[in-house]
Amino acid sequence: MSLTAAGAISEHTVPSEKALSTDDKSFDGKGDVETATVDADSDSEEGVLSNERDIATHVISVDDDPSLNPWTFRAFFIGLGLSTFGGVLAEIYYFKPQTVLVSLMFLAVVSYILGIFMETFIPRRGLLRYLNPGPFNKKENAFVVIMASASANSALGTEVLAVQRLYYNITPNAGASVFLLFSSQLLGYGIGGMMRGILLYPSKMLYPGVLPLLSMFDALYEGGMTARKKLRVFYIVFTAIFIWELFPEWIFPLLTGLSIMCLAAPNNAAVSRVFGGTNGNEGLGLLSICFDWQYISGGVNPMTIPLKAQFSNLLGYLLCMVVFVAVYYNNIWKAQNFPFLSQLLFYENGTQYNQTLILNSNYQVDPTLLAEQGIPYYSSTWIVNLLSSNLGLAATFTHLLLWNRDDMRSAWSWMTPSGIKKLWANFDWKFWQSDGMRKQDVDDEDIDPHYKQMLKYPDAPNSWYFVVFLLSFVVALVVLYKTDSTLPWWGFLISLLLATISILFFCALAAITGLMFAIQPFVQMIGGYLHKGLPVANMYFVLYGSNSVTQANLLLRDLKIAQYAKLPPRAAFTAQILGTLLGAILNFIMMNSIIDNQREILLSVQGTNIWSGQQPQMYNSQAIAWGGLSHELFSVGQIYQWVPWAYLVGLFIPVPFWVIHRYWPKFRADYLYTPIIAYYIGWLCVGINSSLLSYFAIAFLSQWWLRTRYPRWFAKYNYIIGAALDGGTQVMVFILSFAVQGAAGTSHLFAPWWGANQGGNYDRCLMLND
Repeated sequence: MSLTAAGAISEHTVPSEKALSTDDKSFDGKGDVETATVDADSDSEEGVLSNERDIATHVISVDDDPSLNPWTFRAFFIGLGLSTFGGVLAEIYYFKPQTVLVSLMFLAVVSYILGIFMETFIPRRGLLRYLNPGPFNKKENAFVVIMASASANSALGTEVLAVQRLYYNITPNAGASVFLLFSSQLLGYGIGGMMRGILLYPSKMLYPGVLPLLSMFDALYEGGMTARKKLRVFYIVFTAIFIWELFPEWIFPLLTGLSIMCLAAPNNAAVSRVFGGTNGNEGLGLLSICFDWQYISGGVNPMTIPLKAQFSNLLGYLLCMVVFVAVYYNNIWKAQNFPFLSQLLFYENGTQYNQTLILNSNYQVDPTLLAEQGIPYYSSTWIVNLLSSNLGLAATFTHLLLWNRDDMRSAWSWMTPSGIKKLWANFDWKFWQSDGMRKQDVDDEDIDPHYKQMLKYPDAPNSWYFVVFLLSFVVALVVLYKTDSTLPWWGFLISLLLATISILFFCALAAITGLMFAIQPFVQMIGGYLHKGLPVANMYFVLYGSNSVTQANLLLRDLKIAQYAKLPPRAAFTAQILGTLLGAILNFIMMNSIIDNQREILLSVQGTNIWSGQQPQMYNSQAIAWGGLSHELFSVGQIYQWVPWAYLVGLFIPVPFWVIHRYWPKFRADYLYTPIIAYYIGWLCVGINSSLLSYFAIAFLSQWWLRTRYPRWFAKYNYIIGAALDGGTQVMVFILSFAVQGAAGTSHLFAPWWGANQGGNYDRCLMLND
């Protein structure tokens, strides 16, 4: 069995892409949890969407209108404007005590409003006709969203530059710094772009997280009665959640996590650790009921992630709670000396570790000073997170090789003499002259229907992405020696090799399940062992080894949006490159401006309610811990030696399940995604955790009950409702962030009352001081 998005195990052939007959109640050949049991009066006319191809062809439109033009001045005008807004805002909020993310759905809603405004109010004559060439169309909207989303991130490279300026008194050359940002943002684009044939074009690479966005586009731009009904539902749900979010986000924050256990035992520390969860690092949120969509859908929308991935995710969370409680109350790794949930370093007595006292004048770890201070400790739950991350990351390689070997074979099948010879012969060195037309049989039934529609447009060929990679590679090597990085050339090559392998496996997992793993801790660990005592080198190693994977995943996600929206590949390529370059320049300008004017505040521990250096402080601390103390903390015989060993153990975790399914398929071991289970055993180590019960209740309601009982309703409305919930929430949260939550400088909390416990935890669990 392969790792599939919808995940139903069946022995039938793939159904037709046309509307399914009323007799096909289910595509599943087995009577398992996903088999349809459609009621006689359910008005069902379609079978259950049981694989990626079904979802991609029934939830969003396959049709294309080649006459729609994305290459309009209006699209560039709105796209560059939103890119400027997103790039500036992302960097400002990197230095704020409160993080505000410019989300994909927010950009889509705002760009649609701006496009319709320009279409409605700008005359179509004279020079103004360039701002209003006609109706604002779906391809323009997709073009704008892709450009703006590429810009609306705080580039990880600015973190490195900020830490160098703040803590090492190093101010790299401005030109070298900008090119550092260019190279670090585009390397992943180049690598990911050359893997499109594996990670983008096949139907199996579903990218479920973008389905609500495309469902919204269909409702906004497609004609007919069905589209109008979907649009009406979208507006109703969008308006309702927009108004509702005012309550849990400001007026009635208890709704963030209603915990009966906390209300019954408000002074019990154990209850707070296990059942609390409305405030950061409070507790595990067991049985809390969350009414705030901001947190329910904070990571991924529960209405989009396939059921099998959700089931494994749930198992991981349940194990996480058991393991965290067992480790803490058995005092493993001196757990009770430190806070239950924390990401900081501590002395053995539980006070916060002062890392500056172990560094010499060159900001390297001094063995003598380290001996005086003693080695630092982590909270036990953070160590479990590191362990489980390594288990899950390693299990991903084995799982995909066992279950999805055929899907990924082309990633290495070219590495034969004949394959290399063929690749060399077919490579278009005059990439600027490439017509981009792909020679493929459009009648091949195995081709993804959306990809088939894209074959009429010139492609952005692999040679384009190779040039992006090559230029970024050369620039990166140059700037590493111009920015005092202390990272040698061979360390850079290892980080790049690590990134390339990670992109293949982890982006495949993200494309299939919708869940992306954070590989930064693993990359930091490898960098720490390679470059002992060099925290700055570790930061640069992480920049290229981890950020490249993140950027590749964003590129592939946006290219999938383009494929679903039928945006020509060269328009998508242009939007991504422009947005990325503009965002990097704006990030750099804003970073320098803020550091020049707020340096002392950023260096202070507390900061102010307007500016905070918490993120560069944390990044620097992690670099010191991993780059300077990896051997002292994680080597054989040291207190946390099992953290690196977990990577070796993780390689073998999927094997027993594969063997069981191979010889005893009735046990349904194929229903478990071992990387997801292992990875999420440590997931609750940080943040607000009160949303789990609500998240999984909605997930199973959507992906099991509605999908199998009311498949026609599910195909028509599930994803458009998910889009409306995300869009309405994010617009209100953005407004509240500036209006009352301190994003503009001064916070205005709602007056304290029973539902707004401003002096403690909102769920009224005990505020812990351990």
